[in-house]
Amino acid sequence: MSAYLESLFSLTDRVALVTGGSSGIGATIAEALGRAGAAVVIVARRERELAEAVGRLEGHGVRAAAISADLADRTAVARVCEQAPRFFGDIDILVNDAANNIRLPLAELTPDDYDQTIAVNLTAPFLLGQCFGPRMAARGRGRIINIGSQQSISAFGDSGAYGASKAGICGLTRSQAEAWSASGVTSNTIIPGFVLTPLTEPAQAVPGRVEELAARSMIGRNAVPADFAGAAVFLAGDASAYVTGQEIRVDGGFSVH
Repeated sequence: MSAYLESLFSLTDRVALVTGGSSGIGATIAEALGRAGAAVVIVARRERELAEAVGRLEGHGVRAAAISADLADRTAVARVCEQAPRFFGDIDILVNDAANNIRLPLAELTPDDYDQTIAVNLTAPFLLGQCFGPRMAARGRGRIINIGSQQSISAFGDSGAYGASKAGICGLTRSQAEAWSASGVTSNTIIPGFVLTPLTEPAQAVPGRVEELAARSMIGRNAVPADFAGAAVFLAGDASAYVTGQEIRVDGGFSVH
């Protein structure tokens, strides 16, 4: 990498915390940030999947560590805030990717379904931002990347609680940007299209659904996690220093129609 490109995109000496980092989009972003030079701490629930993900990262020469935590539990979120900086130092990049999606008709969602979804998808990013945002601001630099959804901007069948949480994440991004951008901390939302990941397997199982959604994309296919690596590295690096409070739609043109 030339010195010029390094000045824009290198993440050497940065430390990233990626929730949902053991699979799907989160795992791809963790790898991308790591291969761009960052040390990476990933958070997810399942210890075996975390260990495998750390092994893959280390196989690419990435300094990596993991924390097992259920982010629906505020006590677990507080533990992440306490433990994450112990591995490689202060967190410079926070990626909020962990999410759940209970796919039921809106009238059938229980209050517990709603509370659990909001806890993981919106409250945890809020709490993690509250934890690390001011610390980044005190150092004069930081990046927060929140992962949204097409449901941040439009309705999508049988996942109303998820849609509410993902609409909320865009509002949270704007509030984080307002709070800390003047201190060098940017916050932005990546809005994916329909992505072939474990989270979307229920939708993929519906006959014809994958093909229908691919046809709505201007590029003519559904997304895969690798499609978000470049956007994440850009938003995490110095090249994006004047980009904040924005929704970056990486969706193959899905949302244009």
